[in-house]
Amino acid sequence: MGLLSIIRKIKRKEKEMRILMVGLDNSGKTTIVMKINGEDTSVISPTLGFNIKTIIYEKYTLNIWDVGGQKTIRSYWRNYFEQTDGLVWVVDSSDLRRLDDCKYELHNLLKEERLSGASLLIFANKQDIQGSLSPDEIAKVLNLEAMDKSRHWRIVGCSAYTGEGLLDGLDWLVQDIASRIYMLD
Repeated sequence: MGLLSIIRKIKRKEKEMRILMVGLDNSGKTTIVMKINGEDTSVISPTLGFNIKTIIYEKYTLNIWDVGGQKTIRSYWRNYFEQTDGLVWVVDSSDLRRLDDCKYELHNLLKEERLSGASLLIFANKQDIQGSLSPDEIAKVLNLEAMDKSRHWRIVGCSAYTGEGLLDGLDWLVQDIASRIYMLD
């Protein structure tokens, strides 16, 4: 029995999922995690390093690793890749001038072998801001159609501020991970 089989059996028993949330700085990662967890989002500081939140969602325990997105921190993202079941990439849909940076960083992440089996949820955040690109427009800018066809992915428009779209995205992510790891038991 291989190590992967042992890990899957342990996870199946505990019904735990490891989710890595990344994206450029100021995209709304921490606000999303706090909003999903029902916390006050009126005052949020930039994440320097990472935060871990454990959330019970449906019948699963989600360990969400919210990692800072400042340029100086991005080289450390690789330290968080191990045993990641789901990857959440958060895009500031209103930050048009950094979308090329966003695309570059996402495509670099997707080349990582340790993330190859992870489900990918892209939150097109800040849909409540006038002038934001739609999820379809973000998908085109990020060139998501060119992604490896074996990767499970979805893009969901959301607003971390209002909460709109967050549960739709999380529902998809949890179900997709469960269908691979727990066979929807």
